[in-house]
Amino acid sequence: MGNARIAGRYAKSLLDLCIEKNQLDATAADMHCLQQAFNDSRELRNLMSSPVVKADAKSDVLEKIFGKSVSPFTMAFIKLLTSKRREQYLGEVAESFNRQLLAHRGIVRAEVVSAVKLDDQTRAKLLQQATLIAGCTVELSERIDAELLGGFRLKVGDRLIDGAVSSSLNQLRRNFEDNPYVADF
Repeated sequence: MGNARIAGRYAKSLLDLCIEKNQLDATAADMHCLQQAFNDSRELRNLMSSPVVKADAKSDVLEKIFGKSVSPFTMAFIKLLTSKRREQYLGEVAESFNRQLLAHRGIVRAEVVSAVKLDDQTRAKLLQQATLIAGCTVELSERIDAELLGGFRLKVGDRLIDGAVSSSLNQLRRNFEDNPYVADF
């Protein structure tokens, strides 16, 4: 079973339990914190995936790191994962939980990549366009990539709108390379 499937199943179970126990908002904040910690700390990821370190030691480390910052409900879930020897998937479970929570709430993530920082008017137009594409509420994130030269790339779910200057230039380059015209001089 792949990591994504394992993480998805634990995240789905946690989401269902949170809905049942009315712990959704608190657990969502905790899962965001966990995801951020695992994304930011290579040492934490290495420790949790180490076969040399025993599960009890890993559980103690997680208790010391997150014991005071997460709810008892979330801490019980973390202990469950360590007891099942699935602690190496904790970051992926948190990420999957956050994705499934957005889907549960009817929110789609969209990302816009641009060459420069977007102004408020452009951001509003892109958000409106993303909402039309998705047909539901959209959470828009921004990223700057100077290699685009100009324009933007908007990704909504699995759809991509590529209005980048660099993409247009690459397409022109490919068109000129495939040019069948041969001059008769």
